[in-house]
Amino acid sequence: MNKLNKTPSLIYLTLVTLMRLMFGFGWLLAGITKITGKSGEISWFQFPGQFLSEYLQASTLKPQVPEFYKFFIEHFCMHWVIPFNYTIPIVQIILGVFIILGFRILPSVLICMFMHINFILSGNMNLLSLTLYTSAFLILLNLDKTKLFSIEQIPPLSKLKRRRRNNIHNHQVAQTLSN
Repeated sequence: MNKLNKTPSLIYLTLVTLMRLMFGFGWLLAGITKITGKSGEISWFQFPGQFLSEYLQASTLKPQVPEFYKFFIEHFCMHWVIPFNYTIPIVQIILGVFIILGFRILPSVLICMFMHINFILSGNMNLLSLTLYTSAFLILLNLDKTKLFSIEQIPPLSKLKRRRRNNIHNHQVAQTLSN
């Protein structure tokens, strides 16, 4: 009877972890394809700013892009195309690796969601964007269950994390008692 209760839990943990791994792989692949250039598109690094400036200009013409975001694109993003050109793919690769490894999952997924919101606001809403955005929410809702096969579950790292958390808690308690 006890085995039956643990089986769905293990299956659920495995599925949530698989979702985390696939989400991370999606971000890793998105960054790599921007650098290397995917079929029919140019590499962001080979021709810096070309694709991104064309994309941003096209975004200002789309009717589904909110006016405040068109203003943001025209008055901010267009002036910083080259830094964004290099930053976006590199951040996507770093976040993908972090999520795959299970390292700093919460901040990584939150940054991914911030980037997704910007992609969606710029008029880039497709099935892949919707799937990744939904996956991010599901990972956040199941954050404590996504740590199966996570680098943060390696015993020395988890002990260090617990020790650091206890030190912070003890420091806070000491401050409260001294006041």
